[in-house]
Amino acid sequence: MPATIHNHKARRDYFINETYEAGIELKGTEVKSLRNARASIDDAFARVERNQIWLYSAHINPYEFGNRNNVDPLRPRRLLLHKKEIDRLASKLGAKGMALVPLKIYFTKSFAKVLLGLGKGKAQYDKRETLKRKTAEREVQRALRDRNKRG
Repeated sequence: MPATIHNHKARRDYFINETYEAGIELKGTEVKSLRNARASIDDAFARVERNQIWLYSAHINPYEFGNRNNVDPLRPRRLLLHKKEIDRLASKLGAKGMALVPLKIYFTKSFAKVLLGLGKGKAQYDKRETLKRKTAEREVQRALRDRNKRG
């Protein structure tokens, strides 16, 4: 089973409103690297340019057993969406503070897919509030688990 690559910073730094599933155009041995989970999308972002969506700063390591077919690990990669979806995204990205960030890369059947999140960046106080809420939920779960063990 191929591994899934997650963007650990995305939900911490953005309020994600909508998600879109897009195909990703890969070259050479990039598919083998993705199947081995040799990639990072923590600093990646997507943009609409010339009626196409491009993924930037996604690092896919060169395949270990590759040859000259290995490509640049940080090259921009085209994302595959329907024209109507691209137009809808372009209009929504025009709003102030909106961003298109990859949430995860995974495989469906034999195709590599990217889950894109359309969201608004969080301010520093929002990040602290989220952290406080997660800590409180963790404390409650720990207390319930400890109570069940004793009881």
